[in-house]
Parts: sequence; structure tokens; C-alpha cells
Amino acid sequence: MDVHETIVKPIISEDSIAQAKKQRYTFEVHISADKPAIKKAIEKLFGVIVVKVNTIIVKGKTRRYGRKKKEIILGQRKKALIEITKGQKIDIFGTEEQK
Repeated sequence: MDVHETIVKPIISEDSIAQAKKQRYTFEVHISADKPAIKKAIEKLFGVIVVKVNTIIVKGKTRRYGRKKKEIILGQRKKALIEITKGQKIDIFGTEEQK
């Protein structure tokens, strides 16, 4: 699996911004990506040293639509919580202190 296929996108939320200040970053990853592949992809893309990788599979939500309120289930996704060494950072999360 290619590095760009492994990492889908960063997850930007209030909690992930707060965690980014502690060198913990959250990414959405491909559902079949394993921890060593995620670690290699992050190290190659951002040039940081990864200490720890935790993964979570989030179940898909149910939605109702149409006149008969037919119910569909959205697909599941996988999140990876990455911890990097102290002194390093990933700039896409915008954790810089603004003056």
C-alpha cells in the first residue's frame, strides 16, 4: 500500500488540536492499514519519529432519507492516534501560538 493511500486525511477538531500541543496527532487512515504501515507512512510524509500508534475503528452512522424514511448505514472508518517524540511537530494542525 502506498504512503498516500495509507493516510487519508488529518482529523481537525477541538480535541485533536488540544492533543497536538502534547505531541499527539489524529489521522484518518485506510481501513486495512496496520500499525507498522501507519508508522512508516507518518515518518516518511512528515519527517518525524513516531513513538506510539493507537488505532480505533469507528462504526458507521445510520441515516434516514426519502419519503418512506429508508434507513442506510454509512461506512465505517479507522482513526490513528500518533504520538511523536518531544521537540518535533507536524505543522498541518496549526498548534503555533498566535500573537
